[in-house]
Amino acid sequence: MTAGIDDIAIYIPRLYIDAADFAEARGLDPVKLQKGLGVSQMAIVDANQDPACLAANACLRVMEKNNLSPDDIGRLYISTESAFDESKAMNSYVIGMLEQVYGQGSFEHCGGVETKFACVSGSYALYDNTNWIRAGEAEGKSALVVVSDIAKYDMGSSGEMTQGAGAVVMLLNDEPRLLEFDPKVTSTSIKDEYDFYRPFGKETPIVHGQYSNLLYMIQVRKALEAYKKKVISSNLIKMKENETILDHMDYINMHLPYSNMGKKALAYLVRHEWRQLPRWKNILEQIGMEEPIPKDPRGTIESVLADEEFMAKDHEFTKLFTKTQEYQDVFESKLSSSLIASTMIGNLYTASLYLGFRSSLEFEYQKGVDLEGKRIGFGSYGSGSSAMVFSGLVQPEYEEIVKSMNLEAEIGQRKRLTWSEYEELHENKLTPEQSKVHTKKEFVLVDVKTDVESRGERRYVFTS
Repeated sequence: MTAGIDDIAIYIPRLYIDAADFAEARGLDPVKLQKGLGVSQMAIVDANQDPACLAANACLRVMEKNNLSPDDIGRLYISTESAFDESKAMNSYVIGMLEQVYGQGSFEHCGGVETKFACVSGSYALYDNTNWIRAGEAEGKSALVVVSDIAKYDMGSSGEMTQGAGAVVMLLNDEPRLLEFDPKVTSTSIKDEYDFYRPFGKETPIVHGQYSNLLYMIQVRKALEAYKKKVISSNLIKMKENETILDHMDYINMHLPYSNMGKKALAYLVRHEWRQLPRWKNILEQIGMEEPIPKDPRGTIESVLADEEFMAKDHEFTKLFTKTQEYQDVFESKLSSSLIASTMIGNLYTASLYLGFRSSLEFEYQKGVDLEGKRIGFGSYGSGSSAMVFSGLVQPEYEEIVKSMNLEAEIGQRKRLTWSEYEELHENKLTPEQSKVHTKKEFVLVDVKTDVESRGERRYVFTS
């Protein structure tokens, strides 16, 4: 049985901090943010928003757009690393909000859980629900898989430059108009790591940036190797001599903690794939230097990062490699459109990969590209750590969905925060009643109880 994404919707907070304002306040060069990281604006949640109401607003949008009733939905999964309860799952909060619109008990048949594995958990949730549909368990119903997060870092930390917030929801069924997933080729890589984590009771993560970036690329490469073996053995893809698996992906969506990390990850994978091919000789001639090798090529990530001479040479080599026409052709045709939304919104953790997918669809369609039959590859990564690589084909009916995509319109009119407003929100100094933006027909948080017997209970309303 086929299964895939029938439609997709987003909800992005309308508050944002501009990169120029951030750079001025932190004494940084704005070029470092806009060109070095690929950050122009970072979406910031209002005082009356949390990951659950972001998710509920995204769900409502996709249901209203498709005239769905609760009876059409069999599962609702939420993937997040911004959870605010260690027991009660976030999808129960979302169902409670949706029932304010659709009626008390209208979703009581709808199964689901909250999934957590840093930024990769949404991909595991997609895989689980895709197989639920393939197995015939759905019995004609659809699944909603929501990825919702608030990427927040300590004030003054290096990660503060890569914040953001938002939710993406994907409607899955057995007759997808948008993307059908390739069966039996999804591949994973997993190990125990402390590259990025958030201990109990801490609102912001502990980050080992360089270590995490390199681990991300290594883990995705390992998952890609496993994916390659599966697609070849299953005859899904027939690779010719001197081809790589990336040649058979028309588009590649990467996890985007910041948009330029997608460029780095793609360059890493392309180097790995091209290294054994005849084309590599021509690349080296253009670059004018041999590809550097660490002093201990089989060493740990720590030993590689400590090899300062190698790191400097590798940085130089990568910079020259990404300027070659061959790499530029790959970047522009397969990845560039997926980065546009990220520059406008920032890091969405679990949702960043799928915001990139949504961005790629909209901006490739605007170019006049016929997307039907195009294979889209996904490189998903979650710290801790795990990677997942999978793919799917754009369906003949895709235009029904993509033609109406308009990122700016879907976000709505945005409010540029002053630095003092940003600091107030970041440090949780405002109550829900002190929100910066008045909303209509949206779910908002109105109260979090503090008394002993009801501590942590959250109340939401649908604004009129």
